Amino acid sequence: MKTNALLIFTRNPTLGKVKTRLAKSIGDEKALEVYKDLLQHTMLQTQYLDCDKYVFYDSQIIEDDIWDNEIYNKKLQADGDLGQRMKAAFETLFALGHEKCIIVGSDLFDLQTIDIKHAFHAMDYNEIAIGPAQDGGYYLLGLQKIFPSIFKNKQWGTSSVLADTLNDLPLHHVYLLKTLNDIDTIEDLEKSNYQLK
Repeated sequence: MKTNALLIFTRNPTLGKVKTRLAKSIGDEKALEVYKDLLQHTMLQTQYLDCDKYVFYDSQIIEDDIWDNEIYNKKLQADGDLGQRMKAAFETLFALGHEKCIIVGSDLFDLQTIDIKHAFHAMDYNEIAIGPAQDGGYYLLGLQKIFPSIFKNKQWGTSSVLADTLNDLPLHHVYLLKTLNDIDTIEDLEKSNYQLK
C-alpha cells in the first residue's frame, strides 16, 4: 500500500442521469457522450500517478469498464449529500492507512496529471490542498486528516462552496492550486477546448 491515495468520484454513465444541467442545452444523449469523454480524460490523466487509486461509483460498481481493475480499486459511495459521501470516502482510506488523500471529480477537461502531483507535493508543507473551480466550488480536495466542518453546512453545487470551506479553516495551512473550469453547463463547455461531435 502506498502512502498517497487518490479518490475519484464518478457517476455511473447512465442516459438522463449525468450532466443534467448541460443536457438542458444539448440533450441527454450528447450530455452522456460528454460525460463519457470526461471519464476517459480523467482516467488518462490519473492512470500513471504513483499512488493508490480508488474509483467511487455513485450507484453500482462496474467491473468491466474503462477503469482497469489492475490500476483502480473500486468502491461504492456512501449515502447522503456530497459532503457526507466525501467524508465517508476519506474515512475509508485513512482507516486503510493512507496518509495523504486527494479527491477529484470527473468533470474537468482542464485537469492534468501535473495538477494532482502538485497537490500531493504541496501537502508536504500544508495540511490541506484545494483546487478552486471557476464556478465557486472546488475540483480537488487534499487532506491528511478529517476536518469534519468541511463536509457540513454547505450548499453543494453552488458558488459559495469554496468560500464557505475556506471560512471553516481559518487556523489551518491551506494551499490553493490554480483555478480550473469544471463542466456543468453549456457555458462551461464552450470555455473548454472540447468539440461537440
